[in-house]
Amino acid sequence: MKNFIISLLVFLFCSIPGFAGQNYGFQDPQPSFDRGYYYEKPDEGVIRILTYNIRNCIGMDGQTDFERVAEVIKAINPHYVALQEVDSATRRMEGADVLGVLADLTGMYHRYGPAIDFQGGQYGNGILSKEEPVNYSYIPLPGRQERRSLLMVEFEDFILYGTHLNNRYAGDRHGSVMIIDYEAQESEKPVILAGDINDTPGTRTLELLSENWIQLSGNEYTFRSDRPSRCIDYIFGLRTEGYRYKVLQRVVVNEPVASDHLPVFVDIVLEKNK
Repeated sequence: MKNFIISLLVFLFCSIPGFAGQNYGFQDPQPSFDRGYYYEKPDEGVIRILTYNIRNCIGMDGQTDFERVAEVIKAINPHYVALQEVDSATRRMEGADVLGVLADLTGMYHRYGPAIDFQGGQYGNGILSKEEPVNYSYIPLPGRQERRSLLMVEFEDFILYGTHLNNRYAGDRHGSVMIIDYEAQESEKPVILAGDINDTPGTRTLELLSENWIQLSGNEYTFRSDRPSRCIDYIFGLRTEGYRYKVLQRVVVNEPVASDHLPVFVDIVLEKNK
């Protein structure tokens, strides 16, 4: 019944998907440069969660550089990373498993949640983690010109949702929030939602999210990376009676080259309510 309801909601909010963005073409990686920033490993008991739309590691200089994006991730020192715009074995990436390559370069576990089949492979979301996942799954989300998805990765103490909502149709974003809320209701663990929401503070999408989610990240601009003018990348915590989220740090990293989005991370402590 649960799968039927989710499928019905997706059907109501989307039609046949189109294509996964622009075909940028693959180029050999260029020599990496000094990041100019480094964040120390968090203290014991602190969880650092990063969300980053990597645009398949295609930078603002037009170069595809997996090592550069891996260096960004390592410089931030996160425990968990939600990534968006990730190809797996597509022709435009010359068959590369982008998430797998980044996992190897960062020494992290990885789980993939495709949104659509594309150019002989797939396109969707990924999650990297220093902790080995307990379980994972993914479900479709609305997208009229391009189907979207929600990747759900379970860890010992919480569940991390990674997503990338539709950029053209507000109705698809609103429908996606309904599906995400429905999915999270059955969780017995705290749930963190991270990703490219493709909407700005004060919009209906953010209002709907605020009904069941606490915004852990700030409203600092995250897009475009070279001239930021909008906040569309966020991290949220599910409202629950059992836990609260203590935010120690929220940061938008000044990384103007590696992707067209800026990396966003938070340091939090999960505390049980007494």
